[in-house]
Amino acid sequence: MSRLKLIQSRIRSAAAPRSLRIQLLSRSLLVLAALLLLIGALQYVIMKDFLYKNQAETLLQMRGLPKELFGIPGAGPERLNIRVQGFSGEAAPAVPADPAASTVEKNSSDNSGDRPLLFLPDMSIAYISESGMFTDLTGAAGMVSPRLSAEKYAALLEQFEHRVHGGYEVVQDETGREQLVVFRPAGGPGAQYGLIQIGKDTAPLQSIVLRQLLTFAGLSAVALACGLMLYLPLLRRTLHPLNRMVRTVEEINAGNLSIRFPSRQGQTEIDALAQSFNGMLERLEISFEGEREAKEQMRRFIADASHELRTPLTSIHGFLEVLLRGAAANPEQLQASLKSMLGESTRMKKLVEDLLLLAKLDRQPELELRETRLDSLVSEMEPHLRMLAKERRARFVLTGGVTGMYDDNAIKQVILNLFSNAVQHTDPGKGLITVTLTATPKEAVLSIRDNGCGIPPEHLPHVFDRFYRSDASRTRSQGGAGLGLSISQSIAEAHGGEIRVMSQPGAGTAFEVRLPLNARRELRS
Repeated sequence: MSRLKLIQSRIRSAAAPRSLRIQLLSRSLLVLAALLLLIGALQYVIMKDFLYKNQAETLLQMRGLPKELFGIPGAGPERLNIRVQGFSGEAAPAVPADPAASTVEKNSSDNSGDRPLLFLPDMSIAYISESGMFTDLTGAAGMVSPRLSAEKYAALLEQFEHRVHGGYEVVQDETGREQLVVFRPAGGPGAQYGLIQIGKDTAPLQSIVLRQLLTFAGLSAVALACGLMLYLPLLRRTLHPLNRMVRTVEEINAGNLSIRFPSRQGQTEIDALAQSFNGMLERLEISFEGEREAKEQMRRFIADASHELRTPLTSIHGFLEVLLRGAAANPEQLQASLKSMLGESTRMKKLVEDLLLLAKLDRQPELELRETRLDSLVSEMEPHLRMLAKERRARFVLTGGVTGMYDDNAIKQVILNLFSNAVQHTDPGKGLITVTLTATPKEAVLSIRDNGCGIPPEHLPHVFDRFYRSDASRTRSQGGAGLGLSISQSIAEAHGGEIRVMSQPGAGTAFEVRLPLNARRELRS
């Protein structure tokens, strides 16, 4: 059973080859063969008609011969006493004056010597009287003259009377031989005595046409063979760019998606295919790179979150062990332990809340947008910000009337996060934090600048990453968990804005928040 299926599969493969080269070659040769076959058929029809017409014209040239040479009754000067010399040398009997009353018998033995003087072995001559009497003048000595219907002969006589007849007829005689016959009047234009039918065997003409057709078939076969030999190298050269693309595709994998196809290979279709593949590879490369970055960020996020949560949990666990060992009986130790556990739990609670907020912002931010004046909002926060700065100087430069559709609580969190970040990175005695609010025709620009230590250039691309710290040696007492900037960026993007950072080591850092003005933005999904 499996062998039968294998044979069937091979037959299907042979009948419908999968190779593009073989398909192009076979279909091209098939089209060429069909065209040659059509040309051969047209050549056969046209050549046959040409030879038949030429032969008919040749037969009609016999009009100039004397009528007496055909042995036509009543066609000579003496219509009653014509005697035609036959091939045997004997004189034929006189023909009656009235052709209609003629009693000449076709192919009879008693007038076998009354053959026409003009005779060819592959020709037939017959006489058709005005009354429709048919007389085969070649008889047994030549080809049998084919006989048409009486209606046909009557129509021919009527056509000759109006001088509109021409052409030829191809008919078969009694023996089945095909003949080409032409007709002419027996008398002159003014004295017609019936019709003369002259027939010619078509076998020689058919032989000529057949030889021409065989010659054409041989030449066509040679042309197909030569075309096959010439077409194969051209086809191989034409498909070379496609084969090169196939080899390149086979070399591409997830590790080398940067490979690209040449966009100019000399073929419009192949160039379009190469451009499509290049676009697909670029999208795949971006997708794989994004997936790798997402996996790396997730791995780092889980590690950092676990680390941030483990520290307060470990601290709380340690204080509980101390209390269980008897420190709870000491009021001072109990109070200190409870305060420490409260601080650690507060920090852990803040971390969990920040993580939940980030998850919410990543999924679909739910902002309560309303018309808000940013200058009034910053002025409202100024006392709290100055308290947060402690000994550091805080300067506020605000442009009035900067209004847009914002969630004021979310914007306050952004300002608080950025200001806290500036406080953490400036000297308590020499620190200067400048809050500036300006506006462009389309955006509100809120800038928070400090004169702290700055951020090294290699850390700038990562400052908004979650749990990222530019100073790895900084302790948690000096800073948060590294989520404030990530939350601020997500809130700004949820409003249709962005946050930019500019910093130079030793010259301070500036965070610039850009938000749209007077435009209700759709929440990003």
